[in-house]
Amino acid sequence: MLFRQLEYFVALARERHFARAAQACYVSQPALSEAVRKLEQELKVPLVRRGHNFEGLTPEGERLVLWARRILADHDALKQEVTALQTGLSGELRLGVIPAASGTVALLTDPFCAEHPLVRVRLETSLRSADIVDRVRRFELDAGIIYTSGQDTTDLTVTTLYEEQHVLLAGSGLLTGRREAMGWPDAVELPLCLLHKGMRGRQLIDDALAARGFAVTPQIETDSVVALLTHVGTGRWASILPGGWLRSLRPPPGAALFRLDDPPVSALIGLVTSAAEPGSVLTSAFAATARSTGITEALHCPPG
Repeated sequence: MLFRQLEYFVALARERHFARAAQACYVSQPALSEAVRKLEQELKVPLVRRGHNFEGLTPEGERLVLWARRILADHDALKQEVTALQTGLSGELRLGVIPAASGTVALLTDPFCAEHPLVRVRLETSLRSADIVDRVRRFELDAGIIYTSGQDTTDLTVTTLYEEQHVLLAGSGLLTGRREAMGWPDAVELPLCLLHKGMRGRQLIDDALAARGFAVTPQIETDSVVALLTHVGTGRWASILPGGWLRSLRPPPGAALFRLDDPPVSALIGLVTSAAEPGSVLTSAFAATARSTGITEALHCPPG
């Protein structure tokens, strides 16, 4: 059994298409197909359901692809550790990040890259917490930054990073006479643009509204915090968004920032990594950076 055969099998399981898997592995389709067939012969079980096209994995294939991912992850971790002993940390760290934390993740990746200049970091910043947890378990991501509440993290290591506070941002012309705080009855009367339903940040807002007996149907919904900020920048809209974003992206000119109290909108953000031992030296180093950086204190300081 060759690592190359396992790589081709994992790529096929991910792409669910022979041609796309071959392209991802930089080989011809016949070469990939033959390698997977030889793997089936060595294991003495069918792994792939074949017709005219890829039809999915067999039950045996669905089970064994988990082992293939783990073996490849351990193989990468072994190579990283050997390299680290010789020349220091190198390689690629694959990090999944929920949209709410994509405005604060630089507080971790910047010091990590400064300490380990040979390491590359690949960020995916449009994933949901459940997707990140699943992909960390399948060794498709090395680590993830998620909303920790409501997630099954049974075989993962969780490092709490900070408590995210949502704030109200609106054009100053909408809020004459207001200073720092605003109640929910006033907030729901504003022309709101919000994250769309199904995103955890929106669920937090809806839960806070429901606690006071309110509901809201915004005229504009989006999956982008940047889009929320640009709408507020027109002066005609208000939004409720993670306060951490406003550390790196300044509020639009003329916009006013307000706390939302009774109840506030907050949630814990944490780093998740595989709890399997021995683990990746890259992942361990990133988790060490997360524990030592003091991200909560950094969020209370102005940029720079």
